[in-house]
Amino acid sequence: MSRLHTVEMSEATGRAAELFSAVKASVGKVPNSYIAIGANSPVALEAVLSLEASLKKSSLSATDIEVVKLVVSETTGCDYCLAAHTLLSKKLGLDREAILALRQGRASGNARNDSLAKFVLHLLTTTGPVQAEVVAEIKHSGVTDAQIVDVTMTVASIALTNLFNRINDTTLDFPAAD
Repeated sequence: MSRLHTVEMSEATGRAAELFSAVKASVGKVPNSYIAIGANSPVALEAVLSLEASLKKSSLSATDIEVVKLVVSETTGCDYCLAAHTLLSKKLGLDREAILALRQGRASGNARNDSLAKFVLHLLTTTGPVQAEVVAEIKHSGVTDAQIVDVTMTVASIALTNLFNRINDTTLDFPAAD
């Protein structure tokens, strides 16, 4: 159950109602996370949506983005985002075993996905400057400098919703992740 203020979509007004309408028109529904964020801060929801729109224009593929979001959501323990991004990853063709492996930092059978997952896990579990060897390794796997920057944007995007959903204990409206 949500811990922060939320509204039914039909009760939303102003900028929140406008954003909810745009999300619904784009994806067919407004996820509970977006409803709760927008009910409290339409500015924050607008920022989330803007980051998501930027990610779609980034140098990363949809699968790259989902790999990053799976690793971050697993590492932060956000059950809501883990459920959402497990479902989205399945829709992109990743199977259950690959998804579980990526989330847990194990080999998934796809070298690029494994390299991205390992890099993101390193970013999340270490402090200070990233070692030159770690950067060289991700670049050696074929990830460009632009993609490394876009990975950091993806981490920032999902971190915002992960943190919000952990605070709010947002009610799942996706199947729970395995």
